[in-house]
Amino acid sequence: MHHRLAAAVGAVLLLLTSSLALTGCGLSIPTDPSGTLASVEGGTLRAGVSPDGEWVQVDGDEPRGSEPDAIRAFAESLDADVEWTVGSEEALVRELENGGLDLIAGGITDQTPWTDKAGVTRPYAEATAKDGSTLKVVMLVPLGENAFLSRLETFLSERAKAGEL
Repeated sequence: MHHRLAAAVGAVLLLLTSSLALTGCGLSIPTDPSGTLASVEGGTLRAGVSPDGEWVQVDGDEPRGSEPDAIRAFAESLDADVEWTVGSEEALVRELENGGLDLIAGGITDQTPWTDKAGVTRPYAEATAKDGSTLKVVMLVPLGENAFLSRLETFLSERAKAGEL
């Protein structure tokens, strides 16, 4: 019995020591294992868009619509330029997985089948489907890039509250 208590105390001390060591290393939560937020800030936001009605229209060099407008404003908030890639959702998700994109937009809903291949923002807008049901709109980001995801979600939430989405 005495050995179990000593082992438990030892485990607790090890956990506390590990926690303090990590705190001392400057570990911040959320983090970006691939450094997406750090590379975009003051640099280039690589945005993939898929044409979708009012959300994204493509008829020239620059996409237009409510989502490209939001992406431009988000990039500006990070002092970044936007580099656009236009394609199907599947092609864009493949590019996101390969590290070639930082986010994807195009009227994507929270019912997206890409949740095992991309991080999904919280819904920030609503759309009405052809059957009259309400859909919740999201954007996609690289899996695990939680600092970038958090910054994007905060931006989209503030923009939605201001009536800009």
